[in-house]
Parts: sequence; C-alpha cells; structure tokens
Amino acid sequence: MNKALTLLILAVGFTVTTQAQKRDKTKHEKLTVEQKTELAVKKMTLQLDLTESQQKQVKPLVAEQISERQEMWAKRKAMKKSGTKPTADQKYAMKSKMLDKQIAYKTEMKRILNEQQYERYEKMAARKIKRHSKKGDRKIHKKRKHHKENKSDK
Repeated sequence: MNKALTLLILAVGFTVTTQAQKRDKTKHEKLTVEQKTELAVKKMTLQLDLTESQQKQVKPLVAEQISERQEMWAKRKAMKKSGTKPTADQKYAMKSKMLDKQIAYKTEMKRILNEQQYERYEKMAARKIKRHSKKGDRKIHKKRKHHKENKSDK
C-alpha cells in the first residue's frame, strides 16, 4: 500500500511538472523584427566576416525578409483558423512571389559580398535548407506514425 501511494504521488508530481514546462514554452515573448534582424546580421557577421559597410547594406535586406516571412505566417495562420484553403492559382501566385523575392535577395547578397563570402553564404544556405528538409521529413514521419496508430486503435 505504501509503495502504491508513493508511486501515485510520484506520477502526479511528474505530470504536474511536465504540464508546467509545456505552459512556460507557450508564454515566452516573441522577438520583434528589429531584434531578429539584429541577431541575424550579427550571426552573418560572425560567419561571413562582414565589414561594417556590408552590415549596413545587409541589415535592411534581412529586416525586409523577416517582416515578409512574419506576414506570410500570419496569413497562413489566419487561413488555417478560418478553415479556408488557397486555390491552385493562389498557391501558384504565392510560390512565384516567394521565389521572385528569393532571387532578388540572392542577387543583392551577391552584389554586397565578395567572392569568398558569397561562397560561404551559399554553403550556409545549402546546409540550412538541408536541415529544414530533414525536420520536415521527421514531421511527416511522425504524422504517418500517428496516423497508423490511430487506424490500429479502431
């Protein structure tokens, strides 16, 4: 009886602790566009060894990219909340616009950076894409696994 009571208390304590940790994650403040920009430029400065003039040129590009990304996520979130899905034409327009902006960003970065810096920038971008695609694969795998478990429960 004593052991069962101890185990019950431990289980309840563990559950309460994990729930408190989950709540803390959702309460943390989001960084502003300026803060995100500043951090991104500092990170690029360290990785690419940017000069001060290059930092000043890169900063508005990064700020624009971050603010556009936030707008896009806000639109996606609103669409998801309302339950509407974009049409094929809307998807095409969004993807085309996004690719045009990526091309313009890349062109500007090529203009600002010297050859060595640009090569490092390209390698960084490739690693980032690879890392994000792996995350996506994991999410898909988890969804499939979850879906299979739900089917087997029925």
